[in-house]
Amino acid sequence: MSTPILVTGGTGNIGRHTVPLLRDAGRDVRILSRSARVAEAAIEHVVGDTVKGLGLAEALEGVETVLHLAGGAKGDDVAARNLVAAARSAGVRHLVLISVVGADRMPISYFRMKAAAEREFAASGIPWTILRVAQLHDFAVPMVKALSAMRVAPRGLRFETVGVDVVAARLAELTLGSPAGRVADLAGPEIREIADLVRAFDAARGRTRRLLPLRIPGAVGRAYRAGDNLADDSAVRAGTSWAEFLANREAVAADSRS
Repeated sequence: MSTPILVTGGTGNIGRHTVPLLRDAGRDVRILSRSARVAEAAIEHVVGDTVKGLGLAEALEGVETVLHLAGGAKGDDVAARNLVAAARSAGVRHLVLISVVGADRMPISYFRMKAAAEREFAASGIPWTILRVAQLHDFAVPMVKALSAMRVAPRGLRFETVGVDVVAARLAELTLGSPAGRVADLAGPEIREIADLVRAFDAARGRTRRLLPLRIPGAVGRAYRAGDNLADDSAVRAGTSWAEFLANREAVAADSRS
């Protein structure tokens, strides 16, 4: 009988796509979340909080592999530190972390926290795997929608958005495999200016709008214009394009209305 895989953030967007793949591989899964949930077939739910360090010892009991997906606007570095300490005490043999492309380059607190979380895993003394991922298509939608409504587009801002299904498949593969250190970044198949993303979003909804270009000031603007948020040539590029994602999204919305 195999030991369960602990997945933090297993009920989030990426987790909801990754957990079924682990189950399809025949593995039992234990999901750590901040609120109680009903158990499912071969999926155990436990209550805990990685940022506050609550419930981690119980969640890690009998666990050899941890997939750390939980994250937020703040506290990712603290969560990683707490999880690493608990995992070390529990005798965990493999830590897997999802991070963000450009974590060590972008002068933004979110990226700095992700880089700090990476360092916690790398210095843990536990064999580890880290996957840096570009922004998800789904996560880009609110930003693109807001820019469309304001009819503005920051100049020099580029993204390489990727589908959640591709990310989930890669995470499942890495979690089921042996520790691999920092693997190649994962990004979408194309790099596009934010203005292009907004125009495609508008076109998918049957609209055409003129966009006012804006300049992002300071160090953040310089970093984005330099492409510090983008993966390098060693990255794996896969999945649907932004246009394909939008077409699929609109098709689903149309089906739900019919």
